[in-house]
Amino acid sequence: MIKSKIKRSYRISKYIVYKETLVDFKEQTWSFLGSFVGIGIIAYIQSLYLTPLENIFLIGSFGATAVLIYGAIQSPLAQPRNLLGGHIISAIIGVSVYKIMPEIIWITAPLAVSLSILAMQYTRTLHPPGGATALIAVVGTEKIKSLGYFYVLSPVLSGVLVLLLIAVIFNNITPERKYPTDGRFSRTIKWAVAPAKKQLKRMKKSKPKTKYPDPATENSPRQF
Repeated sequence: MIKSKIKRSYRISKYIVYKETLVDFKEQTWSFLGSFVGIGIIAYIQSLYLTPLENIFLIGSFGATAVLIYGAIQSPLAQPRNLLGGHIISAIIGVSVYKIMPEIIWITAPLAVSLSILAMQYTRTLHPPGGATALIAVVGTEKIKSLGYFYVLSPVLSGVLVLLLIAVIFNNITPERKYPTDGRFSRTIKWAVAPAKKQLKRMKKSKPKTKYPDPATENSPRQF
């Protein structure tokens, strides 16, 4: 009895180790391409109006997001609700802390991150890179701080939307990858595109079919 349990535990452990160390090159290729395109677009857009130092701050936050939404797409923390909510809520909190509190770094920095974690937990939008987004609003350069609440719209929201759009495209190219896994979000997308699908079906049905003459009847002798 004990011997069979030990063998069973060994087989299970062996299977888990095999699955965890299995290299799926196709999966890794799509993760690479998605993150490369997403971060590349954000870096290019932000380089048009931000300095290299400011780009480093923001790309750090979005880089952590890219790991989740391109490399761990099944994670609850990588879903669109968490992606959008986590970054936006944290950005609002970070800007608010900078505006309200005195500019004492050892107070504002931990307070911005801690409040953003609390808000994300309360709203069920926990997204780890959101903490970095809140922190950047407090410790960033003067140009970032001068943006005020516009920081929430750009570069945060604009960058998040770019990453989300690229994730939806690259994470659904193959049948093995599905993003998002959140059923409500998927149903919302289906509901949004349902009218267009119905219209296409109607157009196909209403399209007149071309009738070709039957060769058998065409070659048969005519009766007078």
